[in-house]
Amino acid sequence: SDALLIGKVETMDASDGHENALSAKKSGKTSLLDSGEDFEVLDEEDIDDDLPPLEDAGGGDGNVADNTEKKNAEEESEASAQMDEWLDVLGNDQLKKKVLEPGKGRASRPQKGQDVEINLKTQLMDGTLVEEQNNLSFTLGDGDVIQALDLTVQLMEMGEKALIHTDAKYAYGARGSLEPEVPPNAQLSLEVELVKATDAPDVELMPPSDRIALAIRKRERGNVHYQRADYAFAVNSYSIALQITESNSKVDISPEEEEELLDVKVKCLNNMAASQLKLDHYDAALKSCVSALAHQPDNIKALFRMGKVLALQGEYTEAIQTLRKALKLEPSNKTIHAELSKLVKKHSEQRGAEQAMYKKMLGNPSKGSTTKSRAKSSWGLSWKWLFGATAVAIGGVALSVVIAARN
Repeated sequence: SDALLIGKVETMDASDGHENALSAKKSGKTSLLDSGEDFEVLDEEDIDDDLPPLEDAGGGDGNVADNTEKKNAEEESEASAQMDEWLDVLGNDQLKKKVLEPGKGRASRPQKGQDVEINLKTQLMDGTLVEEQNNLSFTLGDGDVIQALDLTVQLMEMGEKALIHTDAKYAYGARGSLEPEVPPNAQLSLEVELVKATDAPDVELMPPSDRIALAIRKRERGNVHYQRADYAFAVNSYSIALQITESNSKVDISPEEEEELLDVKVKCLNNMAASQLKLDHYDAALKSCVSALAHQPDNIKALFRMGKVLALQGEYTEAIQTLRKALKLEPSNKTIHAELSKLVKKHSEQRGAEQAMYKKMLGNPSKGSTTKSRAKSSWGLSWKWLFGATAVAIGGVALSVVIAARN
């Protein structure tokens, strides 16, 4: 959403920019909608349809000079106002930018995906110095630095010096940082100078050693995000590293270098699966594990995470088989052993519950047979009494007939 907002800033037309610039000047604040253009848009009623030809306008060079001076004065006034005012970058008062020294114009702003170089001074809001870094290089928009820099450097002009105030949300968050040393939930003041912006090199033409080093840097940045619990940013960094490892090489690459790139790729897939698990993206995590195992079938980390994903999806039998394979490769691994024991117990309890449910649904066979035998014996007893009573009745009738005949 932040990138989309910045994109909207770049595509605002001149009229919207002018109107917002006027309202901003009245309110004493600058907004993202200030286009900074050096011409005015007139209302329709102010436009004369019958303008005289240029040669008949009169004034000649004098009017041109006056207009130029007026234009320069307006630009200087606007630049001065911009330097005295804060720009609320995201509109939530948590990330603000103020120009200390103007740059070379809007056309010199860097683009997302370019490699930029800045001089940076980081301080706490009470003035405590955190660190100073000269010629700090990073790819704009890749998440190589804190989000405050990724968002605001896109709005800087070449040669510009700016002061940036950021909430902890766009810096080091609730956890803070050990390197550099930043307390938890710390707001920061950043002094930034944009020194250079160049197009990123073509990965396919990079020497293999440089390509490997770049992929490792992106993966390590993902690890930093993971440690801060910024799992979505971690996935982004790992994805960029994967793209670097998977790009075709248009230069000669040795088998050893190919093997090293493959190793970086598998590590990225494993780390991505761990991040996706934290985000509850089970299907994506399973896909990452399968990809890692396609390259290294006996990779223990991939097998372990795949077992966890399958268990979370309710595939207990496959999960147990996967974890047993991992434990067989590394019998002393206590983490795998504990996870497997827990899963076997859970699976056993589930099977017991399912069997009890089935018995309840189908009824108890032994109880049914007992009831049936009791019913059978009861019917047998009833028939015996019935036959006995019938015989007695028949006998009585026969005796009565015999007595009647004798009489």
